[in-house]
Amino acid sequence: MPPHIALLVNPHSGRRRAAVTGVRLKEALREAGARVHVYTGRSAVDSRRLARLAASDRPDALVAVGGDGLVHQALQAVVGTGVPLAAVPAGTGNDIARAFGRPRGSAGDVAAAILRRRTRPADVVRLSLADGTHRYFLSVLACGFDARVNERVNGFRFRFGRAGYVAGLLAELRSFRPIDFEIDVDGRRIAEPGMLVAVGNTAAYGGGMRVCPEAEPDDGLVDVVFVRQVGLGRFLRVFPRVFGGGHIGLGEVVAERGRTVTIRADSGAAYADGERMGEPPLVCEVVPKAVEMLELTS
Repeated sequence: MPPHIALLVNPHSGRRRAAVTGVRLKEALREAGARVHVYTGRSAVDSRRLARLAASDRPDALVAVGGDGLVHQALQAVVGTGVPLAAVPAGTGNDIARAFGRPRGSAGDVAAAILRRRTRPADVVRLSLADGTHRYFLSVLACGFDARVNERVNGFRFRFGRAGYVAGLLAELRSFRPIDFEIDVDGRRIAEPGMLVAVGNTAAYGGGMRVCPEAEPDDGLVDVVFVRQVGLGRFLRVFPRVFGGGHIGLGEVVAERGRTVTIRADSGAAYADGERMGEPPLVCEVVPKAVEMLELTS
């Protein structure tokens, strides 16, 4: 029986690049002998609904063609099901695809990688929100300055990847004030004003910014990075180091690792996988090996 592949596509992602990528990948998969069903979401909520519909049909893989936000919606459908998830990057940040093996080459090469069905078990993080609901995320949760930058960037009319993030950063610097955080990492408490906290299952967010550079998505732990309150001048010198991961070890930065993280703060909404979550309090719990990620590198 030919393999059954479900393609979940965000046609607006990457200035409609995802729509073109999705069509080419569908054709390549069918030429290789696969049965392909295409699901095209009109919104994040619609994409999540379609992902659940696709996963209920038990395909050999659910392939998200878009950005981190689309992968996030697909994740909600496959956790604990055994249905492999693949990320074909066609968005702005593409941090999840980067973490799990960004595909190279033509649509035919990507199709061949999908049909090899080589998987890697990965942890996910169960995020419990203040309203009693929960979500899962794969990459990084941001709360504080970086989340507010994300809020600004999402309000921009056009998206420019990392350049857009830098523009949002400079705009937020004009009004940002330190936040009173209470953070609990497996019983270890941090309670002081700070600039941001990041909880990372993988290393990067914001289009390759390595905020949690030592995070591994299969070690049963999340990395927690907290930046203490600093003056604006010092913050301008510290924060750019996040792009390469060089902030770890600085006196203004606290790095922890654990299985359960609770965040309390009056900080506005948090973001995870680039998607808007709820406001604190938030509880992040690692769910080990909860999803099979399809490896798309050769």
